[in-house]
Amino acid sequence: MKTMPVTPDDLRRSVLAVPPLARNADLSLNKAANQALVKHLEAGGVSTLMYGGNANFYNIGAGEYPAVLDMLEEITGAQTWVIPSVGPDFGRALDQAKILRDRDFPTAMMLPLQFPGTPEGSENGIRRFVDAFGKPAIVYVKNEGVLNPENVARLVDDGLVAGIKYAIVREDPRKDAYLEELVKLVDRSYIISGIGERPAIVHLRDWGLNGFTSGSVCVGPAGSMALLRALKAKDYEQAEKIRANYIALEDLRDGLSPIRVLHEAVTLGGIGDMGPILPMLSNIGAEHHAAIQKAAKELLAYNAQMLAGAEKVPA
Repeated sequence: MKTMPVTPDDLRRSVLAVPPLARNADLSLNKAANQALVKHLEAGGVSTLMYGGNANFYNIGAGEYPAVLDMLEEITGAQTWVIPSVGPDFGRALDQAKILRDRDFPTAMMLPLQFPGTPEGSENGIRRFVDAFGKPAIVYVKNEGVLNPENVARLVDDGLVAGIKYAIVREDPRKDAYLEELVKLVDRSYIISGIGERPAIVHLRDWGLNGFTSGSVCVGPAGSMALLRALKAKDYEQAEKIRANYIALEDLRDGLSPIRVLHEAVTLGGIGDMGPILPMLSNIGAEHHAAIQKAAKELLAYNAQMLAGAEKVPA
């Protein structure tokens, strides 16, 4: 597991996979299924795993947190970078900081708290978390009003930020007043596109962001890595062709539930049984399984093609 301090190169060397977290029927951690998913990702060239919303870290208690970290350390390869999340509430984040201080994770992502919170309060909370953790954090910008661009910029200027996951969904990602202000105040090498394959081309080509996160990479890691390589090479025509293979699953995720559809796609694709989702979320209804399985199987077939083509992973 990567333990060295985070650099901008780390943010762009791999797609940042955002996997679900497998559990048994009694909600205990399913180590075997989680390891199967990690191995699938690593086999496709992915070397960065960010456990956040798709893993439902919003609902993980501080009491279970050490066991989750233990498992993640055990199931990942020596060259894999694991980013756990904390929060979203301040009290839990501080409890988790005390646990993380004695671990080798070089950063953690602060989940956004929409209510009750203010931009100044969120900035203060991140400052206090970083002080308790002793290492810079990844800031997650998911909705307007949680942190304003100037709040984020002050955190970066004070050396408290390892990276910024930018994930405010826009109907047209080329038109984004928040992002326009953010890139004026913050070096783009800190900012990664945080909404999967759909806006990745615009975010990297037009806005100059440093990389992208993905949930669907959990099904098709080789293709997502090929997309990243194409974007780094500025081969946007090839990038469009690769991305087209992800849209069916992304359409289901956007139309139904990004977290719940991905959770089921990994199971129905046969990668690993993710089991029940930790409350307060719930598994998606069986009436959607056929469509999810079809999209997952098609993406898995594409992933197999990419692997058979001996695609090389960038250093």
